[in-house]
Amino acid sequence: MTNGTSFSQRWQEYRPSKAIWAWSCIASVVLTMIVGFTYGGWVTGGTAESMAAQAKEDARENLVANLCVDGFVSSVNAEATFADIKEASSWDRDNLIEEGGWATIDGLEEQVAGAADLCAERIANMEDLPADRVVGTSDNT
Repeated sequence: MTNGTSFSQRWQEYRPSKAIWAWSCIASVVLTMIVGFTYGGWVTGGTAESMAAQAKEDARENLVANLCVDGFVSSVNAEATFADIKEASSWDRDNLIEEGGWATIDGLEEQVAGAADLCAERIANMEDLPADRVVGTSDNT
């Protein structure tokens, strides 16, 4: 079969048929798609839309939780409430935050789900209240 010809000479003389070209192209496309979706991070349009919607909800939740923590820290009786939140069980902490009104944002028709939980978690993870906090005269208790 080789008849004394080198690999490079046989490569140069090779002429594939149309069927081999077609199947090679199809195999290349399939392999590219498999690698792209598996390792390349490609996603379908529906997955991208759901990821964007989830990112939007997470951003809203984080924003409201940050405002909640800021409002809590600057409230008049934050020290007493801080101790109550630290002592409360994890499933009761969000109730204390909601009762205090810190997770409520004026102007929103519907409050952001999960923001009170995240706010309570962030407050409970604090060692102490910030020393440089500004105590306001808010109506929150």
